[in-house]
Parts: sequence; C-alpha cells; structure tokens
Amino acid sequence: QDQLEESGGGSVQAGGSLRLSCVDSGDALSSYCLGWFRQIPGKEREGVATLDHSGPGKYADSVKGRFTISRDNAKHTLYLEMNDLKPEDTAVYFCARQRKPAACYPQPEFQWSFGYWGQGTQVTVSS
Repeated sequence: QDQLEESGGGSVQAGGSLRLSCVDSGDALSSYCLGWFRQIPGKEREGVATLDHSGPGKYADSVKGRFTISRDNAKHTLYLEMNDLKPEDTAVYFCARQRKPAACYPQPEFQWSFGYWGQGTQVTVSS
C-alpha cells in the first residue's frame, strides 16, 4: 500500500522560504496526479498546487508566483518550493495522490479524487 510522508516544514519569518518534500513509498508517483493541500484548524482543507505526469503545475490563486510544485520520479518525491511566505500561509501541509486518473486541479471540486494522503507537516510563518 502506498504511503506518503511529508517533511521540510518549520517556522520562518514572513518573506522567507521553505521546501517541502513528499516521498511515496509505492511506485505510482510517476503515473498519477499529485498535489499539495493545506489546512488550518477549524477551516476546510485548501488545495495549493497539483501536478500530473505531463505538467505544468496548477496553483491556487493565493500562491501563484510564490510556490512551485515539482516532482522527481526517480526519487519517488514530490516537492513544494515556497517563497515569499506570508503569515496566512501558516497551516499543516499535506501531500496527496489520486486514487485513479481524474482531472488534476487543486480546486475544491477536484479533491474527491485524491485518495492517498500523508500525515502532514506544519508550516508556521511569523510576521
């Protein structure tokens, strides 16, 4: 069974950068749409960015121009490069993989297709 494990979270000041990584223990990373999502306690989970095997990445409006999603299939790893971080980016970040092929977008109406999730990594941005 595939397992996704995130790392790279931490605490930074506004304007700083972090790089999140997500390792897929299975071998399906290269075949399916992958995504990064985030959630603040008490709020709905928000799609941040998604990437399928053909690229390019698709982004939520709130992170366009600041975040970059990428993948290294040989390393079974998905990345999220986050620059110019803002306090409102503070959340637990999750990586996820689609359970079966479907449209690959971070918007809420497409979240149903993501069936494998990591445990999450905390990102805290202070002002």
